Amino acid sequence: MKKALLLLAVGIFSISLSAQKMSATKKAVIASVEKHEAELIKISDEIWALAETAFEETKSAEVLASYAEKNGFTVDRGVAGMPTAFVATYGSGSPVISVLGEFDALPGLSQKTEPTKNPLEEGKPGHGCGHNMFGAASLGAAIAIKEQIEAGKIKGTVKFMGTPSEEKFFGKIWMVREGVWDGVDVNVSWHPSASTKADVQSSLALVDFKIEFFGQAAHASADPWNGRSASDALELYTTGVNYYREHVKPTVRMHYHIQDGGQVVNVVPDYSRLWMRVRDTERKGMMPVYERLQEMVEGAAILADVDYKVSLISGIYEVLVNRTGGAVMQKNLELLGPIQYTAEEVAFGKKIQEVTGKPQVGMDSDINPLEDTKENPGGGSTDVGDVSWNVANINLGVTTAPKDTPWHSWAVVACGGMSIGHKGMTYASKAMSMTMLDLFENPKLVQEVKAEYKERKGDAVYEAIVPPGPPPVPQN
Repeated sequence: MKKALLLLAVGIFSISLSAQKMSATKKAVIASVEKHEAELIKISDEIWALAETAFEETKSAEVLASYAEKNGFTVDRGVAGMPTAFVATYGSGSPVISVLGEFDALPGLSQKTEPTKNPLEEGKPGHGCGHNMFGAASLGAAIAIKEQIEAGKIKGTVKFMGTPSEEKFFGKIWMVREGVWDGVDVNVSWHPSASTKADVQSSLALVDFKIEFFGQAAHASADPWNGRSASDALELYTTGVNYYREHVKPTVRMHYHIQDGGQVVNVVPDYSRLWMRVRDTERKGMMPVYERLQEMVEGAAILADVDYKVSLISGIYEVLVNRTGGAVMQKNLELLGPIQYTAEEVAFGKKIQEVTGKPQVGMDSDINPLEDTKENPGGGSTDVGDVSWNVANINLGVTTAPKDTPWHSWAVVACGGMSIGHKGMTYASKAMSMTMLDLFENPKLVQEVKAEYKERKGDAVYEAIVPPGPPPVPQN
């Protein structure tokens, strides 16, 4: 009993100490997020239910854009040739601080807010990466800053960037290409996660391309000698890719999806199609592998005596880390302290861990010390990387699912539509608004963050990895 009382006293003292260290303006942005919390949760849940996939996020984008307008932002829709991309702006002058919002879902991950796999509608999309929370939290942070500008407490411009299609075509690349971040001093971003930390790790560069083979159809039994099999070429190519794995660096990742290997067994197929991706820790390591894989397409086509076509879909850079900005975010996480969970939420998390074969340890919301930046971070890829090569960028990860949860899975969808996700979303909104406030209040800090960005980028010239022409948005 005495130990419990001592722990309680220490906890109360820590909270009190954090409150004492927090400035009046930081208390104000936190109060703003809390004032809008019910609406932000409603927005997140609405986008969760809509579950619209890449470039189809018409209603999801409008939910966010309309709420930004309702709160006094000027909204520019249809940015960079993408109907679901938009920029919401408030204020004038410097500094100009932007915050990213994503809102696209993943195919086939429909799920109820239950800790066991149970789709709302079999085969339908779901927010397996938590982007329903991503957009809502970032907009909440932008609104908190807008209210401080409006009240005359700070000066400058805040922008909310509504960025579509992160999961497939990487919409931010086209926004970067169109100069959407020109004139922005610092960008702030976050991502739902299974842990809470200032993110000072990079990501993997990626290139995304399509391969098609064109042959000659024939009866598979009566006269196969009159056929030239496109699926033979596809199989020869994937065999080559799999042998090539031994001869690339350990940091390289190559994966493919056979989209069309022929339609019926008794016809020599005259068409086949493969979706291919290559990744590495840096673009400069990825591109030679990409070039080699294109050469191998020709080799497979020669062997099968078919024609071929390689089409670049898009590609993304690795994230350019900013530790100066990460340290600012870290201090704000420590001021906020960890997220607190109810017994029911912990039990929900443990059940997910049980059914996904993970240790049943519940939620992880500890605020860990700022990590060292790893040379080979592993993990996934994001078009935030392209943003980070064009403007100084500060990243954050916040717990929205149990520890060790498989990402891009039904489990993330389940948590993103209930209180575990809601708490993480609100927390992220507070942490980002506090960090953005630091930038508005401290011009020297803005210059330090920008100086690190320029030093890390060096004399590298950014070149968007996209084909010529407009983004591949659906045509009505």
